[in-house]
Amino acid sequence: VDMILLMSVNPGFGGQKFIPYVLDKARAARKIIDASGRTDIRLEIDGGVSPANIREIAEAGVDTFVSGSALFGKANASDANRYDTILSEFRAELAKVKK
Repeated sequence: VDMILLMSVNPGFGGQKFIPYVLDKARAARKIIDASGRTDIRLEIDGGVSPANIREIAEAGVDTFVSGSALFGKANASDANRYDTILSEFRAELAKVKK
């Protein structure tokens, strides 16, 4: 096993809201990964990841994030650095993560 992927939306189309109970699954998966002693297993979450919730997701033990609509669907076309701006928001929230 290289990675465990948790879907945090119902698969099918982009722009869906994050399903909060997936955080419990993430915490449980992180405990199992940590107990295994394998430091090379990634825990990924896909769906509904945004600057508003990425910190909570990371605090649940997730270390890999898939964000489509929050990145590409929210970009301000008049901002020449639009993707850098959004990524900076993600990074700022991740910097607040309590380990």
